[in-house]
Amino acid sequence: MSLARHLNRALTVTTGLQVRRAPRAAKGKTSAVPKPAERPAAAYRCPSAEELATDRLLRRPVFVISSIRSGSTLLRMMLGAHPRLHTAHELHLGRVDVICDNWHSEHAMSALGLARGDLEHLLWDRVMHRELVKAGKDFIVEKTPANAYMYRRLKDCWPDARFVFLLRHPESVARSWHESDPVKRPYDKAVTDVLRYMTAVEEARAADTEGFTVRYEDITADPEREMRRLCAFLGVDYAPAMLNYGRKSGRELVRGLGDWRDNIRTGTVQPGRALPAQDEIPERLRPMCATWGYTSDAASGATPAAAS
Repeated sequence: MSLARHLNRALTVTTGLQVRRAPRAAKGKTSAVPKPAERPAAAYRCPSAEELATDRLLRRPVFVISSIRSGSTLLRMMLGAHPRLHTAHELHLGRVDVICDNWHSEHAMSALGLARGDLEHLLWDRVMHRELVKAGKDFIVEKTPANAYMYRRLKDCWPDARFVFLLRHPESVARSWHESDPVKRPYDKAVTDVLRYMTAVEEARAADTEGFTVRYEDITADPEREMRRLCAFLGVDYAPAMLNYGRKSGRELVRGLGDWRDNIRTGTVQPGRALPAQDEIPERLRPMCATWGYTSDAASGATPAAAS
């Protein structure tokens, strides 16, 4: 009789219990891993100035912080036409995480001083640096709208990051979101959806006094002026190619559908839709309109003064 059987017999006599081997998982199946939304927030540390040299490959990345339906696709294409700026597709970094699935890996990483959040930061940095190197340019620009909810995390990951805040009239944002799928998103629901994004954008904008604010309406009204201002903020020379960024593929057209679809299709900046009248603005959006400077004068057709 094997040692295991002797031990099991003795255990049964004394405790009434037995030890059995756990069943093996079926081939092709993996243990369930909690979804990111179900997991606690990842712990991480902010690298010091000295640690940045070893912890980060990327230098001075640029993040566009905006609500959905605010013209970020148009801005991405214009910036991507600059010879020194590479604009990646939306990377959704907040949904890219790292898992240590046993004690040994957790212990090994802990011995290196790396918590789960630190590992995620290293991965994010490597992915973005890879795209920048492939493009052969100097700076990368990332514009996922969900970045509005993780401004602080991005700033902690890259202390030298630069932030561009893209605003658009709140009612125009809500209207565009509703019109993109009227059945799925009735207007009132669209207002609720975009208000969450805009609130996060404003919280990030208030926290970053060194960020740069640009408006979709100003870009479509005077694109050269706005691109010159933006280039000055980014420390690069203005490039006329930003106003004529060329034709894009059919896939780009699908990804960019919105009020700016004519801009995407032609590769040149076209006028945006007219601003809503004051009585067209829902009560819930009026405080944000006031905060962003879309006053009754703006609603009558004038665009707020360019903000820096």
